[in-house]
Amino acid sequence: MTLAFTLCSINYLAQARTLGDSLRQTNPDWQFVIGLVDRLAEANLPEELVPAYPMIEVDRIEIEDFAGMCDRYDITELNTAVKPYYMDYLFRHHPDATEVIYFDPDIIVYQPLTRLSASLAEANLVLTPHTCSPINDWLAPNELNHLNTGIFNLGFIGLRRSEETLRFVDWWKKRLAYECRIDLCNGLFVDQHWVNFAPVYFDRVQVERHPGYNVAYWNLHERTISRDGDRWLVNESELQFFHFSGYSPYKPEEISKYQNRFTFNDRPDIVALFQDYGNRLMTNRNDVYRTYPCHYIKPPKTLYYQRVRQALKNPLNQLIAALEK
Repeated sequence: MTLAFTLCSINYLAQARTLGDSLRQTNPDWQFVIGLVDRLAEANLPEELVPAYPMIEVDRIEIEDFAGMCDRYDITELNTAVKPYYMDYLFRHHPDATEVIYFDPDIIVYQPLTRLSASLAEANLVLTPHTCSPINDWLAPNELNHLNTGIFNLGFIGLRRSEETLRFVDWWKKRLAYECRIDLCNGLFVDQHWVNFAPVYFDRVQVERHPGYNVAYWNLHERTISRDGDRWLVNESELQFFHFSGYSPYKPEEISKYQNRFTFNDRPDIVALFQDYGNRLMTNRNDVYRTYPCHYIKPPKTLYYQRVRQALKNPLNQLIAALEK
């Protein structure tokens, strides 16, 4: 059995539902669950906002010192840090799951993922790099940005049940318990930099270069979208899944808030794809979900001052602070 999951707080449930709808249509034999990094009891969602997919609340998966993680991390860091903990939980509680696949909630799957299933018959892990060919300008994101944020995009990862995979998950859990921060000066960008080590530390790690995998703003320079009837194509190959990272239906003129290389005028090939995604989000009540605050996250100012206090515990920082008085 293949088990696919995503992670989000309530404010991203429209994205998670849209992902689930696409998987139900394209891969109906897969089981899909939502890892909810939030508290349903606190949100008191009306019945029409409760997704039709199973949800596993984060307090059920028994993360050691989860309260400490909530203190350390903002909402993006927290939703990312719990990823390997959910993988561990799903492998332990679903012994019939031979593969566990993670997708970020802002992904849509467009095809039966038979190629991925075939890969996971042999590979322990399947990863996708941000780019598969050089970028020849200095617009964002460029190769320097990817050096800062990680070679692989961890909005997707496929895992096959094996001792080696479980060893990877355990290693990743330990790294993300404390070091899943957005802290580029210290070489950290949530979970992604750690996985640069995966092909070195672990056996049978497949780097998937198919142009239809994990298509997103960061690799549009090397990929062109087209349509053949009902099929979406990328460089004449079938589009497997598209990652709408940084897109907002409330700013429909922007491909992503994280890039400045392309506009929709430059890339008419992707306009219909994004329009369809925006419509799906609104159908799935994005306008309502986005108003719900995450139960576990402190206000940004509180988190900022907490991090300052943590930094000042370091003796060198204490000396610097004293000299600056």
